[in-house]
Amino acid sequence: MSRVREMYENEIVDAMIKKFGYKNRLAVPKIEKVVINMGVGEAKDNSKALDSAVNDLTIIAGQKPIVTRAKKSVAAFKIREGMPIGCKVTLRGERMYDFIDRLINLALPRVRDFRGVNPNSFDGRGNYALGIKEQLIFPEIEYDKVDKIRGMDIIFVTTAKTDEEARELLRLFGMPFRK
Repeated sequence: MSRVREMYENEIVDAMIKKFGYKNRLAVPKIEKVVINMGVGEAKDNSKALDSAVNDLTIIAGQKPIVTRAKKSVAAFKIREGMPIGCKVTLRGERMYDFIDRLINLALPRVRDFRGVNPNSFDGRGNYALGIKEQLIFPEIEYDKVDKIRGMDIIFVTTAKTDEEARELLRLFGMPFRK
């Protein structure tokens, strides 16, 4: 069992019960899944760009992503329905906790001029979205083998009912929120 999962099952649950007064340990919110999405706009012209994005995401997440396709045709972007335009991966269980640990303790501190993540990026239902400008902050990615710097969206889906509960849950996991 990972260090982060053990921490959740012991310290975080106790702290959440103390702060919000849950009657049952099972009522305490938890992180359900983490979705990492990488949009690859240049995939319509260059299919190799999508392959390299898939490889990067595989290395970062530790599992193979699925290729996302356009739902609608958009003439202004020269995109037809069904064209591959990105990739995403959904992490659950042990892989999710390992990724959260690497993100918070290794990747985020490597961001240039880092002052913390935005504390207002919650959706009103207890889910948190985080945008990253470059995949190079992850130590697994080799700088020399990167063909193009790409950003990604990381979404934390929690069972929390309110943003306040989700913010406290992520703060206890060690998420460095901006003051």
